[in-house]
Amino acid sequence: MVTGRTTYRGIAVLAALAAVPILPGTVGVASAGNVPHYRMAEGATKIAGSPKSTDAPSLRPGLHTDAIKRGEQKWYAVNLDARTNAYFSAVAAPTPGTKVEDYGDKLTLSVQDSNGTTCGSEARPSFNGGGMAYPIADYVTRRIGADRTECQKAGPYYLMITREGSETSGPDTWPLEINYLNEPRLEGSIPAKPGQGTWSTATPAPRTDATKRGARGGTGFNDAGSVASGVWKDRIRPGETRFYRVPVDWGQRLNLSAELPNATSSRTSAFLARVLGLAVYNPARGAVGDPSFVSYTGKPAAAKEFTAPVDYGNRFDSTGSVNAMRFAGWYYLAVSLHPDAAQYFPKGAELTLRVDVRGTAKAGPGYAGPAGAFSVTPEDRETARKGQTAQEAAKSGTLMTVAYAGIGTGVVLLLALGAWTLVARRSAAGTAASAGPGTAAGPATASGPGGPAAAGGPGGRRPSLPAQSTDSTQQASQNPRFGPPQGW
Repeated sequence: MVTGRTTYRGIAVLAALAAVPILPGTVGVASAGNVPHYRMAEGATKIAGSPKSTDAPSLRPGLHTDAIKRGEQKWYAVNLDARTNAYFSAVAAPTPGTKVEDYGDKLTLSVQDSNGTTCGSEARPSFNGGGMAYPIADYVTRRIGADRTECQKAGPYYLMITREGSETSGPDTWPLEINYLNEPRLEGSIPAKPGQGTWSTATPAPRTDATKRGARGGTGFNDAGSVASGVWKDRIRPGETRFYRVPVDWGQRLNLSAELPNATSSRTSAFLARVLGLAVYNPARGAVGDPSFVSYTGKPAAAKEFTAPVDYGNRFDSTGSVNAMRFAGWYYLAVSLHPDAAQYFPKGAELTLRVDVRGTAKAGPGYAGPAGAFSVTPEDRETARKGQTAQEAAKSGTLMTVAYAGIGTGVVLLLALGAWTLVARRSAAGTAASAGPGTAAGPATASGPGGPAAAGGPGGRRPSLPAQSTDSTQQASQNPRFGPPQGW
């Protein structure tokens, strides 16, 4: 029967909708007493760098994972064209509690052509948090431009990553996360370096919103919790680094403050140097200056950062903190709390994060292709306003798509049911009009016209139904206005 088919198909549709995968959450939950480790990107490609350039594995755009030992050097091969700016970042994520030495334990990153010429400046991310192990990151680039002379041709290139460290630091292998991004070329002329005095360097006062919103910091770049302009609160454990991200468009800048409250323990005079750190990274994971670490004595303390406005021309500035503010997109904030802070906060501390995205968003420089990671979309701003991670935003979008699809499917089913009901009523009306006197109202007998034997042939088992005229039945099956839609 038609109604039976409708029921089964409706159940099948609902089952299919229920089967849409739900993306996993992002913020890692550690067991009691453990500090969460850096979470590598899901789906990242595993790669093993070679100690020799001749055996270097091929590196393709996207995220990759590797590991590096103290004193080890790793090579990766890339093929670059003569038009695209390429960015290569590396994140070293030693296990929290690993022994590291400030400035001595570090990475060195460089890009070289096949002749051994270094493309631009090297990057040397290091620790400077009073011996605290936390994720360190920076990038190097092969940039195309009229102001450049080296590394402008298409051909084979190499990314080289070296880990340096003294014998007195920890021997542990460090997990590595490598990101390779291409920046689209420009359609028009290249913007010039911003002139001197075009923006103020005086740090403004931090935001003072009366309401604090809840933020959820992640373990690294991949599960960073989103934030927007406002005052946010979170909790941080001694030895932990929490990551946040905020969309910053062309022409905008960041005024940031990460704050610890006063201590309530009896130790109110112990001096802790470099206990609270704040680092800022651009969309390609390039460091925006050095991390800012401040001391703590039991009184409220704040680590602050104030960036230059985002401008394409900043890449021509020799100042590292300005140079890194070269494109729009998600900027990352890393807040670190030294393990020694357990003297004051044995169960963790409340963290206040004041985020102020200053300035009016401007039009971009005009990329020839999709800007991708180097842009800010309305969806990005909404994600930041809601405080969602990238994975939560993706899940929300998936569920919304499923909801719209479910509504559309439900409307189709209701229309189909309505059409079939109309057909049944018209068929019944036609039967009543064509039946002879005394037969329309009386039930069919087993042996009479319309009974089971007549309907299904000898021994037929079709259920008793009101008799239908041959003409009306043919009309319902041949006219598309009658009967169920095609394909059901």
